[in-house]
Amino acid sequence: MIRISRALAVATATSLALAACSTGGTTAGTGATGAASVKPSSAAAVKGDGTLTIGTVLPQTGNLAYLGPPEFAGVDLALKEINDAGGVLGKPVAKIDTDSGDTTTNIASQSVDKLLGQKADAIIGAASSSVSESIVDKITRAGVVQFSPANTSDKFTTINDQGLYFRTAPPDKLQGRVLGDLVAADGNDTVAILAMQDSYGSGLADQVTKTAEEAGASVVERVDYDPKAAEFSADVAKVKAKNPKAIVLIGFEETAKVVQELVKQGLTTDKVKWYMVDGNMSNSNYLKMPKGTLKGVKGTIPGAAAPEAFQKRLLTVNPKLTNYTYAAESYDATILIALAAEAAKDDSGTALAPKLIEVSKGGEKCQDFKSCADLLKAGKDIDYDGVSGPVDFNDAGDPSVATIGVYQYDKDNKYDAAKALEYRKGNIAG
Repeated sequence: MIRISRALAVATATSLALAACSTGGTTAGTGATGAASVKPSSAAAVKGDGTLTIGTVLPQTGNLAYLGPPEFAGVDLALKEINDAGGVLGKPVAKIDTDSGDTTTNIASQSVDKLLGQKADAIIGAASSSVSESIVDKITRAGVVQFSPANTSDKFTTINDQGLYFRTAPPDKLQGRVLGDLVAADGNDTVAILAMQDSYGSGLADQVTKTAEEAGASVVERVDYDPKAAEFSADVAKVKAKNPKAIVLIGFEETAKVVQELVKQGLTTDKVKWYMVDGNMSNSNYLKMPKGTLKGVKGTIPGAAAPEAFQKRLLTVNPKLTNYTYAAESYDATILIALAAEAAKDDSGTALAPKLIEVSKGGEKCQDFKSCADLLKAGKDIDYDGVSGPVDFNDAGDPSVATIGVYQYDKDNKYDAAKALEYRKGNIAG
């Protein structure tokens, strides 16, 4: 499917009317979209009610549950700062939290129904690309903005989203290029890939393969496995038979079972180099394993590390945080939605969506909600530079430039989330 242009999205936004819908319960806001379906009309889009309502569909359960706390904290911190600065359009921003679960459940779809029923104007999430694929049509057809802090599947660049889908995480083609280069640069001329079989795993594996082979390495085996499988002995045996120098692991929580099988079959890190990605770079998933199991394993995570000052601010909303992955991207998503609503002078999804690109680049630079909002109120064009990076959306709703961090596990099976081996910046289109 071809993504409609943002210019067309603006025109489309002015030709949408919403069917009336009864929520059947208390609502935190009555944004113009709500749970109603969007249908063509010659009338102008219905304006929002003046209260920006942000919903979240982020992992409280499922195979990415470890990403939930930092993502929720990023949203909560942003909303605290927004409301402390006077809110949006003169009113506090309302928030409704829901669970995304994972692809083994229907939790995300049920959560979206709840959010649309309570008149959410924008929905932050999901973390999983496959989960987002399952709900993006329902959200965008309702005229609501979907904004993910963590989706990296390349599919979202060209998806038909009515101009209403955005993300602060870069597409996998950039992470895949960095990881493929890293594997080859480390002297691995034979590589095996174990990837979960979904849009995230397959897309990332494709890019790693392409880049590694262009750099002179040979991908001698690739296994796209079922992440719901009870065990992975046959998958690992296929890799072992090819005797690779490096193994790239692309998955989520189930990677712990894959790691146990690698160890069982003798493919330990002192014999074969392992590489991971953002979906399985966890500081909690491998702690019960013998010390040294992951020592020396390298992995990539999109975005710069959360600055220490930002981490301290996050701890004020969640003192138990130990992982900061995608916290900055979640924070920036929330700030950008609020600024777009201010710029549009309208909280409805169809009104604020075209303004998201405008507030992300091209104007006077600002780095927090209050200073950016003050500039908007003074009639200035703004360029919000976020904690996760400059953002600068392209016409596809992707950040045009992004940073990928390379991290390494120590003997305690943890990596230092605040200290990367290196950062590599790249242009998404390049």
